[in-house]
Amino acid sequence: MPSLLEISPEKLARLIGTPKCPALIDVRIDEDFDADPRLIPGSSRRDYRHVQEWMAELDSDSAIVICHRGKKLSYGVAAWLRHYGIAAEVLEGGFEAWADRGYPAVPASAVPKRDASGRTVWVTRARPKIDRIACPWLIRRFVDPRAVFLYVSPAEVETVGERFDATPFDIEAPIRWSHRGELCTFDVMVEEFGLATEPLLRLATIVRGADTSRLDLAPQASGLLAASLGLSRMYADDLEQLEAGMLLYDAFYRWCRDATDETHNWPSPKKDA
Repeated sequence: MPSLLEISPEKLARLIGTPKCPALIDVRIDEDFDADPRLIPGSSRRDYRHVQEWMAELDSDSAIVICHRGKKLSYGVAAWLRHYGIAAEVLEGGFEAWADRGYPAVPASAVPKRDASGRTVWVTRARPKIDRIACPWLIRRFVDPRAVFLYVSPAEVETVGERFDATPFDIEAPIRWSHRGELCTFDVMVEEFGLATEPLLRLATIVRGADTSRLDLAPQASGLLAASLGLSRMYADDLEQLEAGMLLYDAFYRWCRDATDETHNWPSPKKDA
Protein backbone atom coordinates (compact mmCIF):
# COMPACT_ATOMS: atom_id res chain seq x y z
CA MET A 1 0.00 0.00 0.00
CA PRO A 2 1.42 3.42 -0.94
CA SER A 3 2.33 5.90 1.77
CA LEU A 4 0.68 9.32 2.10
CA LEU A 5 3.35 10.74 -0.21
CA GLU A 6 2.94 8.07 -2.89
CA ILE A 7 0.46 7.21 -5.61
CA SER A 8 0.01 3.66 -6.86
CA PRO A 9 0.50 2.72 -10.52
CA GLU A 10 -3.14 1.64 -10.61
CA LYS A 11 -4.39 5.05 -9.49
CA LEU A 12 -2.05 6.86 -11.86
CA ALA A 13 -3.29 4.73 -14.76
CA ARG A 14 -6.80 6.06 -14.08
CA LEU A 15 -5.60 9.67 -14.15
CA ILE A 16 -3.59 9.50 -17.38
CA GLY A 17 -5.56 10.69 -20.38
CA THR A 18 -7.88 12.87 -18.29
CA PRO A 19 -7.84 16.69 -18.03
CA LYS A 20 -7.08 16.53 -14.30
CA CYS A 21 -3.91 14.48 -14.58
CA PRO A 22 -1.05 16.16 -12.64
CA ALA A 23 2.23 17.01 -14.34
CA LEU A 24 4.25 13.80 -14.70
CA ILE A 25 7.99 14.24 -14.22
CA ASP A 26 10.51 11.50 -15.01
CA VAL A 27 13.76 12.04 -13.12
CA ARG A 28 15.48 8.74 -13.88
CA ILE A 29 19.23 8.96 -14.32
CA ASP A 30 20.55 8.34 -17.83
CA GLU A 31 21.76 4.83 -17.02
CA ASP A 32 18.31 3.70 -15.88
CA PHE A 33 16.53 5.49 -18.73
CA ASP A 34 18.85 4.00 -21.36
CA ALA A 35 18.04 0.52 -20.04
CA ASP A 36 14.35 1.13 -20.92
CA PRO A 37 14.02 4.33 -23.01
CA ARG A 38 10.27 4.67 -22.69
CA LEU A 39 8.11 7.19 -20.87
CA ILE A 40 4.94 6.87 -18.87
CA PRO A 41 2.29 8.50 -21.11
CA GLY A 42 2.23 12.26 -20.70
CA SER A 43 5.49 12.45 -18.73
CA SER A 44 8.58 14.49 -19.53
CA ARG A 45 12.17 13.92 -18.48
CA ARG A 46 13.85 16.38 -16.15
CA ASP A 47 17.25 16.48 -14.49
CA TYR A 48 16.75 16.07 -10.75
CA ARG A 49 19.87 18.14 -10.12
CA HIS A 50 18.24 21.24 -11.62
CA VAL A 51 14.80 21.02 -10.03
CA GLN A 52 14.96 24.61 -8.75
CA GLU A 53 15.50 25.84 -12.31
CA TRP A 54 12.80 23.95 -14.19
CA MET A 55 10.03 23.89 -11.59
CA ALA A 56 8.96 27.38 -12.70
CA GLU A 57 8.03 25.93 -16.11
CA LEU A 58 5.43 23.57 -14.67
CA ASP A 59 1.94 24.53 -15.82
CA SER A 60 0.32 22.64 -12.98
CA ASP A 61 -0.21 23.02 -9.24
CA SER A 62 0.25 19.27 -8.75
CA ALA A 63 2.83 16.75 -9.92
CA ILE A 64 3.80 13.09 -9.76
CA VAL A 65 7.51 12.35 -9.75
CA ILE A 66 8.87 9.17 -11.33
CA CYS A 67 12.29 7.63 -10.85
CA HIS A 68 13.53 4.09 -11.43
CA ARG A 69 12.12 2.44 -8.29
CA GLY A 70 10.34 5.27 -6.47
CA LYS A 71 13.11 5.91 -3.97
CA LYS A 72 15.44 8.78 -3.12
CA LEU A 73 15.47 10.72 -6.40
CA SER A 74 11.72 11.04 -6.73
CA TYR A 75 11.28 11.68 -3.00
CA GLY A 76 13.86 14.46 -3.09
CA VAL A 77 12.38 16.15 -6.14
CA ALA A 78 8.84 15.85 -4.75
CA ALA A 79 9.98 17.45 -1.49
CA TRP A 80 11.49 20.41 -3.36
CA LEU A 81 8.28 20.85 -5.37
CA ARG A 82 6.19 20.83 -2.21
CA HIS A 83 8.54 23.40 -0.72
CA TYR A 84 7.56 25.74 -3.55
CA GLY A 85 3.85 25.11 -3.18
CA ILE A 86 3.31 22.34 -5.75
CA ALA A 87 1.42 19.32 -4.43
CA ALA A 88 3.77 16.48 -5.35
CA GLU A 89 3.58 12.72 -4.95
CA VAL A 90 5.96 9.89 -5.82
CA LEU A 91 4.99 7.00 -8.07
CA GLU A 92 5.08 3.91 -5.86
CA GLY A 93 7.72 1.54 -7.22
CA GLY A 94 8.73 4.02 -9.93
CA PHE A 95 8.89 3.30 -13.64
CA GLU A 96 9.92 -0.27 -12.92
CA ALA A 97 6.62 -1.02 -11.17
CA TRP A 98 4.67 0.67 -13.98
CA ALA A 99 6.40 -1.45 -16.63
CA ASP A 100 6.08 -4.66 -14.59
CA ARG A 101 2.30 -4.20 -14.50
CA GLY A 102 2.18 -3.98 -18.28
CA TYR A 103 0.86 -0.44 -18.49
CA PRO A 104 1.52 1.43 -21.76
CA ALA A 105 4.75 3.37 -22.23
CA VAL A 106 5.74 5.75 -25.00
CA PRO A 107 9.03 5.03 -26.82
CA ALA A 108 11.20 8.12 -26.39
CA SER A 109 12.39 7.67 -29.98
CA ALA A 110 8.84 8.32 -31.22
CA VAL A 111 8.55 11.70 -29.52
CA PRO A 112 9.73 14.59 -31.74
CA LYS A 113 12.49 16.93 -30.67
CA ARG A 114 11.33 19.52 -28.15
CA ASP A 115 11.80 23.28 -28.45
CA ALA A 116 13.75 25.50 -26.04
CA SER A 117 10.77 25.51 -23.68
CA GLY A 118 10.56 21.72 -23.63
CA ARG A 119 7.48 21.47 -25.88
CA THR A 120 6.92 19.39 -29.00
CA VAL A 121 5.75 21.50 -31.95
CA TRP A 122 3.45 20.14 -34.66
CA VAL A 123 2.09 21.56 -37.90
CA THR A 124 -0.82 20.52 -40.09
CA ARG A 125 -3.45 21.82 -42.50
CA ALA A 126 -5.84 24.56 -41.43
CA ARG A 127 -9.59 24.07 -40.98
CA PRO A 128 -9.45 20.74 -39.14
CA LYS A 129 -12.39 18.38 -38.97
CA ILE A 130 -11.62 15.03 -37.31
CA ASP A 131 -8.08 13.59 -37.52
CA ARG A 132 -6.48 17.04 -37.05
CA ILE A 133 -8.39 17.48 -33.78
CA ALA A 134 -8.20 13.87 -32.60
CA CYS A 135 -4.41 13.67 -33.00
CA PRO A 136 -3.69 16.85 -31.00
CA TRP A 137 -6.02 15.52 -28.29
CA LEU A 138 -4.05 12.25 -28.17
CA ILE A 139 -0.73 14.08 -28.05
CA ARG A 140 -1.76 16.48 -25.29
CA ARG A 141 -3.37 13.79 -23.15
CA PHE A 142 -0.82 10.98 -23.62
CA VAL A 143 2.45 12.34 -25.05
CA ASP A 144 3.09 16.03 -24.32
CA PRO A 145 0.50 18.09 -22.40
CA ARG A 146 2.28 21.30 -23.45
CA ALA A 147 2.44 20.49 -27.18
CA VAL A 148 2.04 23.36 -29.65
CA PHE A 149 -0.07 22.99 -32.81
CA LEU A 150 0.30 25.21 -35.86
CA TYR A 151 -2.51 25.23 -38.44
CA VAL A 152 -1.40 26.62 -41.81
CA SER A 153 -2.30 26.58 -45.49
CA PRO A 154 -1.99 23.00 -46.87
CA ALA A 155 0.67 24.09 -49.37
CA GLU A 156 2.84 25.52 -46.58
CA VAL A 157 2.81 22.66 -44.06
CA GLU A 158 6.13 21.07 -45.01
CA THR A 159 7.94 24.40 -45.43
CA VAL A 160 6.68 25.68 -42.08
CA GLY A 161 7.77 22.41 -40.55
CA GLU A 162 11.29 22.85 -41.89
CA ARG A 163 11.64 26.53 -40.99
CA PHE A 164 10.13 26.30 -37.50
CA ASP A 165 11.28 22.80 -36.45
CA ALA A 166 7.68 21.61 -36.35
CA THR A 167 6.61 18.03 -37.04
CA PRO A 168 4.09 17.72 -39.90
CA PHE A 169 1.10 15.42 -39.48
CA ASP A 170 -2.01 14.37 -41.40
CA ILE A 171 -0.96 15.62 -44.82
CA GLU A 172 -0.87 13.90 -48.21
CA ALA A 173 2.86 13.29 -48.27
CA PRO A 174 5.19 10.39 -47.43
CA ILE A 175 5.71 11.36 -43.79
CA ARG A 176 5.65 9.31 -40.60
CA TRP A 177 2.51 10.80 -39.09
CA SER A 178 -0.20 10.42 -41.71
CA HIS A 179 -2.66 7.90 -43.15
CA ARG A 180 -1.39 4.40 -43.95
CA GLY A 181 -3.61 2.31 -46.15
CA GLU A 182 -6.99 2.09 -44.42
CA LEU A 183 -5.61 3.55 -41.19
CA CYS A 184 -6.00 7.23 -40.37
CA THR A 185 -3.33 9.31 -38.64
CA PHE A 186 -4.91 8.74 -35.23
CA ASP A 187 -4.52 4.97 -35.71
CA VAL A 188 -0.86 5.42 -36.60
CA MET A 189 -0.16 7.57 -33.55
CA VAL A 190 -1.88 5.16 -31.17
CA GLU A 191 0.30 2.33 -32.47
CA GLU A 192 3.64 4.12 -32.74
CA PHE A 193 3.33 5.86 -29.40
CA GLY A 194 2.78 2.48 -27.72
CA LEU A 195 -0.76 3.39 -26.66
CA ALA A 196 -2.68 0.43 -28.07
CA THR A 197 -4.88 -0.05 -25.00
CA GLU A 198 -8.42 -1.35 -25.37
CA PRO A 199 -10.08 2.06 -24.79
CA LEU A 200 -7.82 3.88 -27.26
CA LEU A 201 -8.16 1.15 -29.87
CA ARG A 202 -11.93 1.43 -29.50
CA LEU A 203 -11.70 5.20 -29.90
CA ALA A 204 -9.39 4.77 -32.91
CA THR A 205 -12.06 2.70 -34.65
CA ILE A 206 -14.61 5.45 -34.08
CA VAL A 207 -12.20 8.13 -35.34
CA ARG A 208 -11.30 6.06 -38.41
CA GLY A 209 -14.96 5.51 -39.24
CA ALA A 210 -15.76 9.23 -38.98
CA ASP A 211 -12.58 10.40 -40.73
CA THR A 212 -12.74 8.02 -43.70
CA SER A 213 -16.53 7.97 -44.23
CA ARG A 214 -16.76 4.34 -43.09
CA LEU A 215 -19.57 4.90 -40.65
CA ASP A 216 -20.29 1.18 -40.51
CA LEU A 217 -17.12 0.60 -38.44
CA ALA A 218 -18.76 1.79 -35.21
CA PRO A 219 -22.22 3.12 -34.35
CA GLN A 220 -20.59 6.10 -32.63
CA ALA A 221 -18.73 7.20 -35.78
CA SER A 222 -21.80 9.02 -37.11
CA GLY A 223 -22.12 10.98 -33.88
CA LEU A 224 -18.45 11.96 -33.91
CA LEU A 225 -18.70 13.05 -37.54
CA ALA A 226 -21.78 15.19 -36.84
CA ALA A 227 -20.25 16.79 -33.75
CA SER A 228 -16.95 17.45 -35.55
CA LEU A 229 -18.60 19.09 -38.55
CA GLY A 230 -20.73 21.14 -36.19
CA LEU A 231 -17.65 22.39 -34.34
CA SER A 232 -15.98 23.33 -37.62
CA ARG A 233 -18.98 25.55 -38.41
CA MET A 234 -19.03 27.10 -34.94
CA TYR A 235 -15.39 28.22 -34.85
CA ALA A 236 -13.51 30.28 -37.42
CA ASP A 237 -10.32 30.07 -35.33
CA ASP A 238 -8.69 26.65 -35.54
CA LEU A 239 -7.13 26.86 -32.08
CA GLU A 240 -10.46 27.75 -30.51
CA GLN A 241 -11.96 24.77 -32.30
CA LEU A 242 -9.15 22.59 -30.94
CA GLU A 243 -9.88 23.68 -27.38
CA ALA A 244 -13.58 22.88 -27.85
CA GLY A 245 -12.67 19.56 -29.47
CA MET A 246 -10.56 18.57 -26.47
CA LEU A 247 -13.73 18.29 -24.39
CA LEU A 248 -15.44 16.29 -27.13
CA TYR A 249 -12.64 13.71 -27.24
CA ASP A 250 -12.37 13.65 -23.45
CA ALA A 251 -16.00 12.55 -23.42
CA PHE A 252 -15.57 9.93 -26.14
CA TYR A 253 -12.48 8.54 -24.40
CA ARG A 254 -14.24 8.24 -21.05
CA TRP A 255 -17.09 6.43 -22.77
CA CYS A 256 -14.62 4.07 -24.44
CA ARG A 257 -12.87 3.45 -21.11
CA ASP A 258 -15.71 3.39 -18.60
CA ALA A 259 -19.19 3.41 -20.07
CA THR A 260 -19.49 1.13 -23.10
CA ASP A 261 -21.87 -1.19 -21.24
CA GLU A 262 -23.96 1.58 -19.74
CA THR A 263 -27.37 2.30 -21.18
CA HIS A 264 -29.88 5.06 -20.66
CA ASN A 265 -33.58 4.29 -20.98
CA TRP A 266 -36.50 6.55 -20.34
CA PRO A 267 -38.60 5.10 -17.50
CA SER A 268 -41.50 3.03 -18.78
CA PRO A 269 -44.92 4.54 -18.05
CA LYS A 270 -46.59 2.98 -15.05
CA LYS A 271 -49.65 0.92 -15.77
CA ASP A 272 -52.88 1.83 -14.07
CA ALA A 273 -53.35 -0.14 -10.92
